[in-house]
Amino acid sequence: MEKIEMNLHFPVFTTENICHDCYKCIRHCPCKAIRIVDGRAGVIQELCVACGMCVKVCPAHAKKIRPDLARARYLLGSGKKVYASLAPSFVSFFKQYEPGALVAALKRLGFAGVSETALGAQAVSAETGAFLAQAKPGIYLSSACPAVVDYVKKYAPAYVGNITSVLSPLLSHARLLRKEFGDDIGVVFFGPCAAKKNEADRHADLLDLALTFDDLAEWLSAENIDPARINAADYAKMVPETAREGKIYAVEGGMNDTLRDPKGGDIRYHAVSGLHNLARLLKDPPEKIDTGSCKLFIECLACSGGCVNGPVMPQNDAGTLSSIVQVARGYDGTNSLARTVDVPIDERIIAEPQTDPEVTEEDIKNALASVGKFTPADELNCGGCGYFSCRDFAKALLANKAEVGMCVSHLRQLAQKKSNALIRYIPAGVVIVDRHMKIVECNRRFAELFDEDTVLAYDSCGGLTGAELGAFADFSDLVAAALISGGEVERHNQVCGDKILNISVFCIAQNQSVGAIIQDVTSLELHREQVSEKARKVIQKNIITCQKIARDLGEHMAETEILLREVAGSYTEIKK
Repeated sequence: MEKIEMNLHFPVFTTENICHDCYKCIRHCPCKAIRIVDGRAGVIQELCVACGMCVKVCPAHAKKIRPDLARARYLLGSGKKVYASLAPSFVSFFKQYEPGALVAALKRLGFAGVSETALGAQAVSAETGAFLAQAKPGIYLSSACPAVVDYVKKYAPAYVGNITSVLSPLLSHARLLRKEFGDDIGVVFFGPCAAKKNEADRHADLLDLALTFDDLAEWLSAENIDPARINAADYAKMVPETAREGKIYAVEGGMNDTLRDPKGGDIRYHAVSGLHNLARLLKDPPEKIDTGSCKLFIECLACSGGCVNGPVMPQNDAGTLSSIVQVARGYDGTNSLARTVDVPIDERIIAEPQTDPEVTEEDIKNALASVGKFTPADELNCGGCGYFSCRDFAKALLANKAEVGMCVSHLRQLAQKKSNALIRYIPAGVVIVDRHMKIVECNRRFAELFDEDTVLAYDSCGGLTGAELGAFADFSDLVAAALISGGEVERHNQVCGDKILNISVFCIAQNQSVGAIIQDVTSLELHREQVSEKARKVIQKNIITCQKIARDLGEHMAETEILLREVAGSYTEIKK
């Protein structure tokens, strides 16, 4: 299986060393563009649409949006005039600053001017409105969100022909800026979106770089520029003009508001946000849908609630009523239908269908069997692996996007089997006790340490679960000590009835549960006592023998002394 690498060439990537096996990114990814290798989740770039959902939900912050700040600094230092394109959701992200102060701050960074991406949105609405006015009845999808366009191209290619052939607001804005200030300028976007980086990569002739609001905040901080400290007299204005209705694009339904004709008409409008909702909406093939004489325009946004809930928006404020109001306050209620667009902003969109490898039902069954699922009843569809169903997970296994170890229920079964085998066959009594001193699990050898009634209860009930530990053995003090300390406690040669036990208690979860291994050392102690008794008898016999030898030796020495005295006396008399 291939190795996951941190690829900074793509809009979204994984910092491998901080990724944990939580699978939250898989659970939330609408494209399942994630591959797990050695428990770590990497982005499959050809499947990814850069919606940034994984960036939002990753609890370890291992999913990142490509940092392009160094490239932006280099561009500004090249001597080229560079203009900033500011997404309409800036009023929500930078709500603590006056717009004029933020514009002035950007100019202090070196930008020749700051313009609102909403100007491009107004051009898109004007072009889309003109197209819809002369279009035939049918279903039409907006082209404003690059993540949506990529999703349809890859995962709903049958609907590619239903996308309005208009550039996105950002690319339209870049074209407007180049017409206004010259083709030789640089254009750098700031917004809440990761998918805009794909636009910059694919349309380098229009857009130099796409950065996030986080990048801008970091840049201002590094240069010690605080917009809040800029005097009102030094505020700067947007160029070439201030946007109007295009500002409402940042919230769901905003584009539709710029298209509605107050006089009515034959066009119906609908808005959908969130790629999961879009997938559900486009589930049926277009040829099966009869719209009759109706023209249905669907505004499609990848982020739930709109750009105000983009991947880099503050999560405690994203999509809230407050953030929506911040954007809505700038909308003057007008539409874009009367506008004319004097630059070409049409685009040809081509399908890029992504299909999973062909697998047979037998392949799926074998993959399910590898995680212990042999019948439909075994398929829990718990979603712990991140996939909607066990069959989806099996297909991911076959596509080398997943690992067997991702199946939580399978791991639990394996752990339970190993635990049961160890408890059952270990040559000692084993018991697990909770903090209430009740038995959670034990083996038969534990019951055999006590009387026959305990063994009968174990056999008839299939265990002693729920029973009070104190009813069988008195080592609750050891259990309590291990629960509190979280360590191990031992006691040797505890007398329990007619048995002698060695007890080792270890903590499983502090203040929650402990385990104990109890060894019956009665026979060992009896054998030791028998050996000791034999040794004592041998020692006693040896003592008696030694005493006898000593006594005999004493008698012999006495006799020898008498004899020697007699010989000595006789020798003395002869000498005289």
